[in-house]
Amino acid sequence: MSPSKISIVIRELLIKKGDVVRIFDTETGALSGFNIFNASRHFTLHANGKVALTEEFVSALKKVIQEAGFHDDLNIDLTPKFVVGYVESAEKHPNADKLRICQVDVKDDKLQIVCGAPNVSVGQKVVVAKIGAVMPSGLIIKPSNLRGVDSYGMLCAARELAIPNAPEEKGILVLEDDYMVGEEFQTTF
Repeated sequence: MSPSKISIVIRELLIKKGDVVRIFDTETGALSGFNIFNASRHFTLHANGKVALTEEFVSALKKVIQEAGFHDDLNIDLTPKFVVGYVESAEKHPNADKLRICQVDVKDDKLQIVCGAPNVSVGQKVVVAKIGAVMPSGLIIKPSNLRGVDSYGMLCAARELAIPNAPEEKGILVLEDDYMVGEEFQTTF
């Protein structure tokens, strides 16, 4: 693809006004997200990396976006996306030898999650990345279908959570019993 074709594609995906870029789906026009340049001019940021979304921060974010001339309705879910879950069942997947279909209690909901970790079993407390979670790798957790079975989240390994000195062997992070089901799991990224 020539450079001129690349720039045309980019223009179809982005609209920039001041420090705000609106990112959208070219086929549907649906909003994908916003990128705020020079964020420290608009917000008080206390650290690099992950920014906790509070009602106050979301209000300031909406103001910056509207002042730039964008009028999208931002429905931002402030509920925690990384929570403690309890594995209630872990059944063999009918179409895959190494996958298990898990029913996981996250307090406010029961989630069906297809998991390939060799160490998943009933009775474990685990870290659940709920729909909408953004992993340290940038992966966004979405509903999926794995070999014909719906999955609504992810059971996380320590290295997937970017936990320092995480074990190299495959397997989910199994938590101690003193963690409370449904509570937010504090990530380090």
